[in-house]
Amino acid sequence: MTAFVLVSEICTGGWIWRETAARLRESGAEVHPATLTGMGDRRHLARPDTDLETHIEDVVQLVDHTDAPDLVLVGHGYGIHPVLGAAERRPGRVARIVYLDAGMPQDGAPAVRLVPDQAIRDRLTEQPAGDSRPVPPPASDDWQRWGSIADVPEDALARLTRLAVPQPVRTLTQPLRLSGTAAGLPTTGILCTANGSSITMVEAQVRLGDPRFRALVDPEVGFLELGTGHWPMLSAPAELAGVLLRAAAGEGHRLAAAAPERPAYLGPFLMDVPGRPRERTGRVDLHLPDAERPCPAVVFVHGGPVSEHVQPTPRDWPALVGYARYAAQLGAVGAVVDHRLHGIGDYGRAAEDVAAAVDLVRADPRVDADRVALWFFSGGALLSAEWLAAPPPWLRCVAATYPLFSPPPGWGLADDRFRPAAGVRTAGRLPVVLTRVGLEKAEFAATVEEFLAAAGDCGARVEVIDVPDAHHGFETIDHTGQARSAVERAMRSVLGHLGS
Repeated sequence: MTAFVLVSEICTGGWIWRETAARLRESGAEVHPATLTGMGDRRHLARPDTDLETHIEDVVQLVDHTDAPDLVLVGHGYGIHPVLGAAERRPGRVARIVYLDAGMPQDGAPAVRLVPDQAIRDRLTEQPAGDSRPVPPPASDDWQRWGSIADVPEDALARLTRLAVPQPVRTLTQPLRLSGTAAGLPTTGILCTANGSSITMVEAQVRLGDPRFRALVDPEVGFLELGTGHWPMLSAPAELAGVLLRAAAGEGHRLAAAAPERPAYLGPFLMDVPGRPRERTGRVDLHLPDAERPCPAVVFVHGGPVSEHVQPTPRDWPALVGYARYAAQLGAVGAVVDHRLHGIGDYGRAAEDVAAAVDLVRADPRVDADRVALWFFSGGALLSAEWLAAPPPWLRCVAATYPLFSPPPGWGLADDRFRPAAGVRTAGRLPVVLTRVGLEKAEFAATVEEFLAAAGDCGARVEVIDVPDAHHGFETIDHTGQARSAVERAMRSVLGHLGS
């Protein structure tokens, strides 16, 4: 018999699994929805000393009292932390670990690092060590900050809000210690696509060469998708039960046996652009034109998040170097910013890096400080929102290539600071050059349509350059005449707005 131990997201208890647990029992499975210490009801709140270790021991106790031969531990969001801690202590009893719309905790990292709500992350990071105030449960309008509530019925959302309890702060701030004893256990990732995760995006992360993701290509690791938000036990309980049964049976998509020797993003730029003199100052590389007077500048902002472990860093990637050289060849300074967007919690820091880079570029005597363009790529396009919302007079153009224009719900970026569709409404007459690929990820394409609708509503100046047969990151994988023409057109349009 298969037994499931179900461990839920923060501020919730075993009650949240009611419908899914009933479906699993109907299939003949044994089910143990976990209510961790202090997570039952508001009459019995956790003591201040309740920590992650407490919750790990709760799961261990459930494991020890289960006799089923095939034991599956399911961690939803925060729940993956106590699940992994318990699996480390009882690896011989666990048949499979299921990550239900959960991150990948690392040894020594507290759960707060994977909390999607940036305000909570900031508060707990800055909170004094002796402050034991719990994290209050979200109000009914704030659950979206913790993950997409897509498809959750109103009555289920009301029940979630009514029964949620404060989360003991030390469960989020105490580091998770992983010795590796459970590293070889079969695992399944269940990705909720309406929350911004998908198998395609996982594969993209693996291709970046981040060593933390190497374990995902193990044949014992599979992936399944659910077309709903972060709370599938509320939005799609029957479907979740079916996917959990498939996971227990070992079903799921396997990633490629290994990342390619040379990731696609390190392939050659699609145009043969001569090298230009390059100067490196801090996080900025300047590719310089042949000129005796100050020239306009294009500041290129890479996408991400890109792990700090990835080498080479983006400013040495062929596509960004190629764009910067091309701008220099045509008479502008090409500046590439190596900003620190290493995780979804780093957008604020990355925004500061980009602003500092722009100041550095504009202060260079070889740059005409009144003629600058910003060019964003992929997930870096979220950083364009503030520049669009209040463009300074020297910003002559914003460009975006295969952009992500709205953060996925699970990223916790709920305010307009990183929502270009909101920023463009006050962009005025600032020109925007948008390069859109036809073979785009569906989740990215939807955000572009949202941006264009907002731009249309306010009459923003958006030039769309379509590349129908190109993929995301096409500059190093689609060496076609159509792709080269799109890059040429985009560059000449941007430089035209700079008066170059």
